[in-house]
Amino acid sequence: MKNFVVKTIANAAAMAVAIWLLKGITLSGENTARKVLTLVAVAFLFGVVNFVVKPVVKLLSFPLFILTLGLITLVINALMLLLTSWFANQLDLAFHVEGFWTALIGGLIISIVAWAMHVILPDEQD
Repeated sequence: MKNFVVKTIANAAAMAVAIWLLKGITLSGENTARKVLTLVAVAFLFGVVNFVVKPVVKLLSFPLFILTLGLITLVINALMLLLTSWFANQLDLAFHVEGFWTALIGGLIISIVAWAMHVILPDEQD
């Protein structure tokens, strides 16, 4: 459970950086508290999408992993971010990713920042 909370916090921080850096990723709300709650909810949703959908997509696209020497991972991360945006829209969360290229760059930013946050934040294995 603690590991899941740490990953959600890391994802929320990574998404906040992507929202701050990219004009095409938006998060809106009436006040700061509402934005933070929405960000945490979207980070949770992003974690669920990555836990449930991403392994299936990776398995089905295994030949592309070999063919592209792993670069297809960037595309898969972008698709997971777009899927998270779609689910957020369905759940009336004020989070939106505009277009594939924004999702591609956003996925790269989120991956780098989340990795850095996982290095900094404690883990169950520590």
